[in-house]
Amino acid sequence: MTFSPELEARFEKFLAKYPADRKRSAVIPMLIYAQDEVGAITDELVQEVAKRTGATPLQVTEVVGFYSMLHRKPQGKYHVQVCTNISCLLVGGAELWEQACHKLGIGHKETTKDGRISIEEVECMGACSWAPAVQVNYDFYHDVTPEQFDKLIDGLAAGKKPEEIAEVKKVSC
Repeated sequence: MTFSPELEARFEKFLAKYPADRKRSAVIPMLIYAQDEVGAITDELVQEVAKRTGATPLQVTEVVGFYSMLHRKPQGKYHVQVCTNISCLLVGGAELWEQACHKLGIGHKETTKDGRISIEEVECMGACSWAPAVQVNYDFYHDVTPEQFDKLIDGLAAGKKPEEIAEVKKVSC
């Protein structure tokens, strides 16, 4: 499998961090960065990561199945995750989720026809103190109101980047 020179360099950096008997520790970061470049975790990608890390393809597949941020099918350019765990649920997370499905006309792990937005209901983002929480790609938004959520979705649908949508509170990590 062929990757960009930048991703190859990143892979080498990951693998260099670990002793020979611990290369499997690089499986998750390699999968995340490769997914961003390739678009999804394919069988070919699983084989490649297994070969490079000394893991078996089954072990890599188990990792993919366990972590919700790893996807077997391509996501939208903007992958919107809405938390509906208890803290978010109590302050409007379920309503934000229903609103997203209705507004976009898609459901859990589906993508709009134009490929711009996909949505996913998630159990926890670890942001209980700032609920309800929403994530777009790798950006987190806390204390999201229904009005802010609509503006976020409208902006993404119109082709704006998340950082160009000022109405929503983005959290820097």
